[in-house]
Amino acid sequence: MYEGRTAAKHGITFGHENMGIVEEVGSGVTLLTRGDRVVVPFNVADGRCRNCEEGKTAFCTGGAYEWHGVELSSFAPGESLAVFGAGPVGLMAGRSAVLPGAARVFVVDRVPERLRAAEAMGCISVDFTECDAVEQIIKVNKGMVDRSIDAQVIDSRGSSEQPNVVLENMIRVTRPCGGLGIPGLYVPSDPGAPDTAAAKGSISLSFGKLFEKGLRLATGQCNVKAYNRYLRDLIIAGKAKPSFAVSHEITLDDVEIAYDRFDKRLEGYTKVLIHPNGGF
Repeated sequence: MYEGRTAAKHGITFGHENMGIVEEVGSGVTLLTRGDRVVVPFNVADGRCRNCEEGKTAFCTGGAYEWHGVELSSFAPGESLAVFGAGPVGLMAGRSAVLPGAARVFVVDRVPERLRAAEAMGCISVDFTECDAVEQIIKVNKGMVDRSIDAQVIDSRGSSEQPNVVLENMIRVTRPCGGLGIPGLYVPSDPGAPDTAAAKGSISLSFGKLFEKGLRLATGQCNVKAYNRYLRDLIIAGKAKPSFAVSHEITLDDVEIAYDRFDKRLEGYTKVLIHPNGGF
């Protein structure tokens, strides 16, 4: 590889970060060596601008997403949490709340395999096709939850799902003075959005109810480097095991089919590991 570049192999993932083992390094690389395990954040930062120096690498002006959603909601141990969406982000967000000691974590989705995965890690699953999710959560929790997270990530090609429905449910299900964590992804413009307003980055929201309940709302991309070392150490210590979310392991030859099935929520696809060189 040429100066400043590295090549990694083994274990690329669908989702927001790429993981692997360094296979080769260029002459300009000083901090990595062959055989190192690495994680490449989805937002690449230069590390030198003002925002990067302040740890806000998601907002780099020069060039661990699931935990971030929990942090945005201002969650504290002992509180209750509702997570809307049980894809990779939702499942890991739920686990990120269970790990430090949430009283209850509700995970809302419609895919049976995803809901079972949420239950397996100690969350309470809610199938929104069988009930009003908000009413069910309030009934089981004997009141509104302390925090809620929007884990219904909208991809860059647009989505048939309506993000304002999730945001409205979060406002309904969260107690007065509670917190909403919205890690996204929301964009200023989206040609594939379900309506003209959303295509321009505008989403209908019951701001009056949000104001009436005194809810705190936080959003923005994840500053991955603020969390990744701590999350790595939790994995090394055996306290965090993100592999529970992996449903399929494939080679590069299977990527096109896997992406299609993942997008259509088929055959239990949640998190997919891609092994470029096979051997798994």
